[in-house]
Amino acid sequence: MKIHYDIDKLPLFRNAVITIGTFDGVHEGHKKIITQLTKTAREADGESVIITFHPHPRKIVTSSILGIRLINTLEEKIELLDKLGVDHLIVTPFTDAFANQEPEDYLKNFLIDKFHPHTIIIGYDHCFGKNRRGNYKLLEAFKDVYHYQLKEIPKHILEDIGISSTKIREAILNGNTSITNQLLGYDFFFEGEVVHGDKLGRELGYPTANLKVVNEEKIIPGDGIYAVYGSLKNDDNSYGPRIKGMMSIGFRPTVDGQKRVIEVNLFDFNEDIYGRTLRVYVKKFLRSEEKFETLDALVKKINEDKEESLKVL
Repeated sequence: MKIHYDIDKLPLFRNAVITIGTFDGVHEGHKKIITQLTKTAREADGESVIITFHPHPRKIVTSSILGIRLINTLEEKIELLDKLGVDHLIVTPFTDAFANQEPEDYLKNFLIDKFHPHTIIIGYDHCFGKNRRGNYKLLEAFKDVYHYQLKEIPKHILEDIGISSTKIREAILNGNTSITNQLLGYDFFFEGEVVHGDKLGRELGYPTANLKVVNEEKIIPGDGIYAVYGSLKNDDNSYGPRIKGMMSIGFRPTVDGQKRVIEVNLFDFNEDIYGRTLRVYVKKFLRSEEKFETLDALVKKINEDKEESLKVL
C-alpha cells in the first residue's frame, strides 16, 4: 500500500475506485467496505484508493473531540489497512478551510481533479463540504457530468459500523475484552514509552514496565488486571516477538491510590527497556482492582493473576 500525505503531489491513478472515511478501528464492519472496494477495483482493472483525514474531522469542526477516544492512532490505522490489500491510502489534512468548501468545489477540486475517479463508493448518509450540505444525492446528480460510477454502501452495513464502533469503545473502557476483540477481528493494542516508576514491583518480585501513553486521543482500557502480550518496538519501527505478561491499570489502592498508572509485567524477561516503546496486546480482563490489607496479600493475588494469565495466553 502506498501512502500519500501531500494531496498536491498525487500520482495519476489508473481507474481509481475510491471510498472516504475515518475507518477508526479498521474493524470487521470496515472490512466489508474494503472488500467491496478492492473487488470493484479489480473488476475495473483499476486501483483501490481510501481517502481518510487527519486530524479527526470532529476535532476541527467542534474544537474538541467531545469525549471520543480513537481506537487507532493514524500510524496504527495505516498498519492495519496495509494488511487488507488496498493500493493507496490518502491522508488528507483536515482544516477549517477544507471543511468549509462548498460541496460542489469539494467534488470538482478535490475528488475529480485529484483522483479522476472511475467509481466512488460511499454511504447514503455521507456528508461533506460547508454545513455538511454535500451528500449522496449531490454525487448522483453530477456522476454523468464528471463520468464516474457511484456505488452505495448498504444502510445495514453502515449501521453495523456505527454500532460496532460505539460498542468497541464502550467494551474497551469497560474491560470487555471478548466483545472488543471479536468486533475488531484482532487483539486490541496500544503502546507507550517505558518510563521510570517507584520500583515497587521489583521489590515484590514482579518488575513492571511503567507506560506513558504519548497520544492523548488513543483510547485506553478501563482499570483492572489483564492478561496481555507485550512487543518491543525496534529502531526500524518493526516489532519484536510477543512476550507473555500481565498488566495492571489503575490507582494501586493498596500502595498509594493517588495516580492512575499502567504497569506491565513481562514474564521471564529482565532486560533494561527504559525509553523504549512497548506495544501491549490486550487478551483478557482478569479482575477489577482491589485493595489488600498487606503487601503479602497483594503478592499472593498477583501470583494467582500470573497463573490465570498463563492459562489464557
